[in-house]
Amino acid sequence: MNKAVILLSGGLDSVVSLAYAKDEYNTGLTLTFDYGQRAVKKEIEASKTIAGFFNIDHKVIEVPWLKEITNTSLVNTSLNLPELNSDELDNPELTNDSAKNVWVPNRNGVFLNIAACFADSMNFTHIIFGANKEEGTTFPDNTQEFIDKINASFEFSTLVKPKVFAPLINFDKTEIIKLALEIKAPLNLVRSCYIAEEKHCGKCESCLRLKRALEANGKSFADIGI
Repeated sequence: MNKAVILLSGGLDSVVSLAYAKDEYNTGLTLTFDYGQRAVKKEIEASKTIAGFFNIDHKVIEVPWLKEITNTSLVNTSLNLPELNSDELDNPELTNDSAKNVWVPNRNGVFLNIAACFADSMNFTHIIFGANKEEGTTFPDNTQEFIDKINASFEFSTLVKPKVFAPLINFDKTEIIKLALEIKAPLNLVRSCYIAEEKHCGKCESCLRLKRALEANGKSFADIGI
């Protein structure tokens, strides 16, 4: 029987992945990571609420050393976060530079290995991961190739041999929103912003991608209540 742990940041991709896979994969634990990111308090707050909405256990994992070795703007508040215009989101030169400016060293590798520890200990068969096609164009750790490699490593580093499953791996953000609306995922609980303001800033790249995807589906931040 399937049983899964999910990486839950509170953002669009992890929320829709959870809503989509929770029943088939019998999701029993959500993990949220505190690595000193700017929006950590809001992410933890959102993730706790989302886990409660689905009645799934929630655990916060602190990774303080990752903050100490991260020099980019997602963690280092002395640096400005990159800002793009909506019409620049598909420009690979600009988005690659933006990705470098928010890169956290081996973040997804660390998170998935920690999740694998829980899976190995708790006899979970799967790790749900919100990787998707759109972010995979600039973040190599959001690709199927990365997932295949890390699954291969778990064949050696765990006894249970859990499989990483990314239900949105072939979806862009517009398709993710379309799916979310179809399955009635709680989009009003999503927290995708890089900044720890009360509401989504609407300016950072994460907000812009969410906004564009909503508009492509005839929706807005106000329509979904964020």
